Amino acid sequence: MSLTNLDSLFNPKSVAVIGAANDPANIGHLVMKNLMGGGFTGPVMPVSCEAEAIAGVLTYASVADLPKTPDLAIVCRPLTEAPAIIDALRVRGTRSVALMGPGFARLDEKSRQRLRAEILEAAQSPDLRVLGPKSMGIIVPSLNLNASLAHTTSLPGKTAFLSQSDSLFTTVLDWAGSHGIGFSHMISLGAQLDVTFADILDYLGADPLVRSILLYVESIHDARGFVSAARAASRNKPVLALRPGQALHAALAELAAATGGGAEIAASASTDEVYDVAFRRAGMLRVGSIDGLFDAAQTLSGGRPVRGDRLAILVNGASAGIMAADALLSGGGRLAHFTDDTTLALDKLLGGAWDGGNPVGLRFDAKAADWVEALKILLTDPSVDAALLLHVPFAGLSEVEVAQAVALQAKKAKRMVLTSWMGSDSALKARAVFADGGVPTYETPEQAVRAFLYMVQFQKNQELLIQTPDSLPSDFFPDTQTARDVCARVLAEGRSALTSAEAKDVLTAYGIPVVETRHVTSAREAVIAADQLGYPVAVKLKSPQISQPQEVGGVVLDLEGPDKVWEACASILARVSRQRPDAYIEGFTVQKMGRRAGAHELFVSVHLDPVFGPVITFGHGGDAREMIRDRAVTLPPLNMSLARELVSRTRISGLLSGTPQHSAADVDDICLTIIQIAQLVIDVPQIVGLDINPLYADEMGVLSLGARMSVAQESRLGAERLAIRPYPKELEEPATLKGGRKVSLRPIRPEDEAAHRAFIRQLSDEDLRMRFFGSVRRDFDHKDMARFTQIDYDREMAFIASGTTEGGLPETLGVVRTATKPDNTDAEFAIVVRSDQKGTGLGSLLFRKMIDYTRGRGTRHLSGQTLVDNKAMQGLARKFGFEIKLNPDEELVDMVLDFTKQADPNGI
Repeated sequence: MSLTNLDSLFNPKSVAVIGAANDPANIGHLVMKNLMGGGFTGPVMPVSCEAEAIAGVLTYASVADLPKTPDLAIVCRPLTEAPAIIDALRVRGTRSVALMGPGFARLDEKSRQRLRAEILEAAQSPDLRVLGPKSMGIIVPSLNLNASLAHTTSLPGKTAFLSQSDSLFTTVLDWAGSHGIGFSHMISLGAQLDVTFADILDYLGADPLVRSILLYVESIHDARGFVSAARAASRNKPVLALRPGQALHAALAELAAATGGGAEIAASASTDEVYDVAFRRAGMLRVGSIDGLFDAAQTLSGGRPVRGDRLAILVNGASAGIMAADALLSGGGRLAHFTDDTTLALDKLLGGAWDGGNPVGLRFDAKAADWVEALKILLTDPSVDAALLLHVPFAGLSEVEVAQAVALQAKKAKRMVLTSWMGSDSALKARAVFADGGVPTYETPEQAVRAFLYMVQFQKNQELLIQTPDSLPSDFFPDTQTARDVCARVLAEGRSALTSAEAKDVLTAYGIPVVETRHVTSAREAVIAADQLGYPVAVKLKSPQISQPQEVGGVVLDLEGPDKVWEACASILARVSRQRPDAYIEGFTVQKMGRRAGAHELFVSVHLDPVFGPVITFGHGGDAREMIRDRAVTLPPLNMSLARELVSRTRISGLLSGTPQHSAADVDDICLTIIQIAQLVIDVPQIVGLDINPLYADEMGVLSLGARMSVAQESRLGAERLAIRPYPKELEEPATLKGGRKVSLRPIRPEDEAAHRAFIRQLSDEDLRMRFFGSVRRDFDHKDMARFTQIDYDREMAFIASGTTEGGLPETLGVVRTATKPDNTDAEFAIVVRSDQKGTGLGSLLFRKMIDYTRGRGTRHLSGQTLVDNKAMQGLARKFGFEIKLNPDEELVDMVLDFTKQADPNGI
């Protein structure tokens, strides 16, 4: 990912059209027509040998003949000519190209790969950035730039739209124009050879003139880059995604379950679920339609945040209120239940016209004052999270007059107010009043409710981004080496599946409770083991050639005595000798029956998604798992909060909280087991498949009978497979301060929020002034603290010096931060040490830690700024080889360390 030269793509001062033409059937003609007709004020330079002038502009024979180096070049020639054209443009100094020429769709995959390589070699990105191929182009209304193949242009606005589909690019443009919706940018990505979703999300996320970002996504290739960029952008503004195929993928999933349709169908069916959870983890909102995309964008970018899903509905027509309430309840929202004070106030205002419920019914001819007073009452009720006002036309009343009064009151409100003035003519004028006043307004009650529910879901996704997770147990120390050794031995023997005994060893190494088991070599030993374990027991075949013994009748359950165990062993041997005479029989596994009365049957599984890496699935287990189809998926890494959120998305979660017949299950233990499995697949990347079914859960915790586990050779580290980079535990190290105090230098964690809040409160006023270049408040709210402690380790790093108080609680003594550009060219640092720790050498330790880390990840420059009077910081920077320069314009001192010139300053 890189922002380099993207400004020349989206904010060009001059444009060249390579392959411009006068033939109306040629795309070079359409691009020139749009550029000249759009009113772009910069030079437009057509390059063509076919005509002296095109669209009234003199042409140039080649790129070398251009009188000015264009910021942006639109290439309309066939793609086979693109590498040579790009090379000429790069040599000329052009910094961005949009490839619109035909031919990409007709190429086979081998030809596409060859063309990709040739184009990238010619562009030498980021020297020259390439949009496309197969791009429909770019529209930036604020520049009057229409460098596209669209049949029309866009109104100006503050919403950016990125499309992976060329057909939807023009469809959305047409739809938005008919609805009076404008854009800040419209971008057709094409095949994403160079410029990707992640690049543009980074660019638009930092643009203060862009209020919201809308995406049409079909597929993602760089999962980590996409999720990282989307997380960064969605912290600043709403990012919404439309991805087709939910119903299709659900149908494929049902087909796979019903027919045993194989891994290919199942993988295709599960992919949509994975995209869904990836969007959620990135803080994005997924919508299901084009109009839903813009309804949600309007609500999120123009309205106030909602606090929950409880909606009050105010309406002057009962039927419209029923329609809205039905849409709300069907979508998972709730009707607000009013307090006694609200009920009394509404009774006084409405008298007998109100039935006492929600929706709140006004008279058909209710005056503007009645609407306003009722709205005031609803918005003072603490049980109301938002209010929806529905107006049905009435001949004897001015709809516009009512709208004006409501809009004025809604603008004063601290809670979300949505409106739907139904009808046409005067209703159109009323909706225009709301639109001008920044009050969300919709044509139908269902649209308004859908927009509200989108906002509720968006708020939940945002809360996931800043939610401080519960701490993991401090005594969770998995035996990683044992798990790795087991998998390595299986692979060395040429096998891809672990035996039942091997899988149990791996689960045990990660603290996952497994039913008590004995491994024996004969029927006689099986009887002795069963007597020791206690009845009933299960007996299973043990053979290196048969990883799943139940498939050959090698499992017998609920054996109640020694005779039954003896008979079971004999019958297993007889069946296996007939079905698998080639199999070597090592013996038997004897297990205590793990069923617990009243325990819930759950399952946890792991599979590898080709894009997003390991995916964890949790749900209702047992033999009927595929029939019940109650499951939810998530992406590692996980913490307790994320694990609870995963469990909450299943239907069985309601039963886990207890019923009149059964005690509540230990949900914390369930969540811990899910986290342990997530950590297992991170630590042991050779594991490519895992399935625990059933996983019994009750008030005593969880118990597994075993697992199916498959492995494959993997050269990457486990963390490299993940779409979200996990906590980099490998960067932890102990350190000793002057005076002998032991501390830990480590990356910050979300769980550090409380200690970090206390750290900031203990900083002196002078420390805060030096760190933030002025006076700042100390009472940072949770959202601010989440930005400090919940970081994306791919883009930023915060090393803290962590110690313990006399009472044994963790405390933060100092912190150093780096924020790295997406292309890893530059990183900016900041450091602060608690006043009472100065003189202990902590500043030097943190500085060294930061420099080693930044150099180690290949960053080229490390820089920071400090106040002119902060001589201590300047001295520390000089000690580590930084170049110090006064910045007189800002009255600051710049500190820069160039790793390309000084690979190891001062021998560190």
